[in-house]
Amino acid sequence: MQGIIIENIANLYRIKENCQNAPSPMTIYEATARGKFKKDDIIPVVGDMVKFDVIDKQNKKAVINEIFNRKVYVKRPKLANITQIIFVVSSKDPKPDLLLLDKQLAFAEFLGIKSLIVLNKMDLDDELEFENIKKAYEDIGYIVIKTDSKNKKGINLLKSKLKDNINAFSGNSGVGKSTLINSIFDRDMALEGEISKKNKRGKNTTTSIKLYEIDINTYIADTPGFSTFSIEEINSKDLANYFIEFKKEIPKCEFIGCTHVKEEKCRIKQAVQKGKIDKGRYERFCKIKEELKQKEERKKW
Repeated sequence: MQGIIIENIANLYRIKENCQNAPSPMTIYEATARGKFKKDDIIPVVGDMVKFDVIDKQNKKAVINEIFNRKVYVKRPKLANITQIIFVVSSKDPKPDLLLLDKQLAFAEFLGIKSLIVLNKMDLDDELEFENIKKAYEDIGYIVIKTDSKNKKGINLLKSKLKDNINAFSGNSGVGKSTLINSIFDRDMALEGEISKKNKRGKNTTTSIKLYEIDINTYIADTPGFSTFSIEEINSKDLANYFIEFKKEIPKCEFIGCTHVKEEKCRIKQAVQKGKIDKGRYERFCKIKEELKQKEERKKW
């Protein structure tokens, strides 16, 4: 049989069977993994598509035999095959953190998955800062949705953009991820990771990653710690390739291996001066690049 791993606690996996002719709702099996995976230094993770054998039909027990090739793999927290990250930014409490947003957008480009930007707490946006942020990122090519999760404004549009994806929500603590998720499910079911962080407890729950099904082939991943994922996998020299508005300018730079920071005849810098590339985005690119360089230098020592 085939299915998707929807939860992992310690060495036990919950698998939702994937069979077009199966009755609804689909059967959930509790499974262990064959020892051969440890031998090959591979372990199943949430989001993996797997083959499994049922060893106890009545009690829905199974064993995983094969892991299909992963399209995407995130190391921390361990998660496979996500297709979209929803980056949540709030207008207040906390204020917009565009440096974090740009780091995460670059990482999504590095992974080769879709990005969706949600500007939440629009009801608190007294200075209309969201309009400038929305325009800046839409001009780049990103989809940006404004929401007021408490009053359910923008929720239907957001929900429509989640369809047929394995979605992960990311953003600083307090931006309203759990309230958004409650609104999407139309009931009070803040995910365990969010509850754990809110109550400042959860040594056990923080090790659990789970997929919640919204619709057929549509999931939201409960990913404790996902907001703080590291982008150190990106080499500082390659960072510009993951700022999507930089791509068409990079081949036009005078020097091969242009750092896009110090060189006077850098086409990216010229595009910033002409207003073709947002100055704030470029300045944050320089900060992120320097952070990555410093971490790379420390690793050498």
